[in-house]
Amino acid sequence: MNERLKAESRERLKEEYQIYLRRQRGLTERTIYKYCTFADRFLNFTFKDAPDDLSKITGRDIVRFLQSLTGHVRPSPDKTMSTGMRSFFRFLFQSEKIELNLAVGIPSVANKYAHRIPYHLTPEQVEELLEAVQTSRKSNYAKRNYAMVLLMARLGLRSPEVIAIQLNDIDWRRGEILIRGKGNYYDKIPLLEDVGQAIADYIRDERKGTSRHVFVSSHSPYKPFKDAQILNSILKKALEKTNIPRPKQYTVSYILRHSLATNLVRKGATLEEISNTLRHRSRQTTLLYARQDINGLRTIAQSWPLRKGGAS
Repeated sequence: MNERLKAESRERLKEEYQIYLRRQRGLTERTIYKYCTFADRFLNFTFKDAPDDLSKITGRDIVRFLQSLTGHVRPSPDKTMSTGMRSFFRFLFQSEKIELNLAVGIPSVANKYAHRIPYHLTPEQVEELLEAVQTSRKSNYAKRNYAMVLLMARLGLRSPEVIAIQLNDIDWRRGEILIRGKGNYYDKIPLLEDVGQAIADYIRDERKGTSRHVFVSSHSPYKPFKDAQILNSILKKALEKTNIPRPKQYTVSYILRHSLATNLVRKGATLEEISNTLRHRSRQTTLLYARQDINGLRTIAQSWPLRKGGAS
């Protein structure tokens, strides 16, 4: 098989996998892109210049690939590498491209960050950062930037959720906003007064164009953002104007979400309250924040249901 035929075969496989992830798994385009990237890297690693013979893949090939990645890629809190590989091999098995379901034997990647307390800002530092964004004199779209960052700071939104907001997602009369979350989950949450005011100020004074998305670029044709890097850029520039230390190798846009959760813990919020605020699907994710406060951890632990027989 020459290079052209190999590329065409790989592209057909990728298209089938994308359809599977989109229709059967209901994943977001961002996650689909990530999973397809891992699959492509695995095939390149395993077959190199040889044809892609899926029937020859073994469990050892998968382990070797994951081991090669952990030497170069910072382990992900959501174990994306293992999860992505399981998804790919589940697809191959269900589509009868391989005889054995190799997905069931794929190990989890050890994650040295899983038990680390998330980096966060104090309430005072959060306000300092917000002020730096709001008072940026060099920016002709400071109100847009401020509204986007405020959504993250007050409501704990993820950056992709911020740029996905559309005009009809906001119910001004009820004071609610629809959030298009991870995994195609939709949630309606209260729109706090200062957040709503910031969005309204931006729409009234700065926003241009006819896009249905609330947040658009500042230049014609005023299109919505393709990815959330805009928020990383805004926050990095704002942090440079403050005395707030920024950790290395950290996704800046998550700082405000972690800060909101951490400060809720320290104010005595329950596990359920934090989980509802951040819209977590797993209590294990929320429990990460409770490690920062022993008294809070004891209180939160009491809300966990007991197994049958009385064992905790």
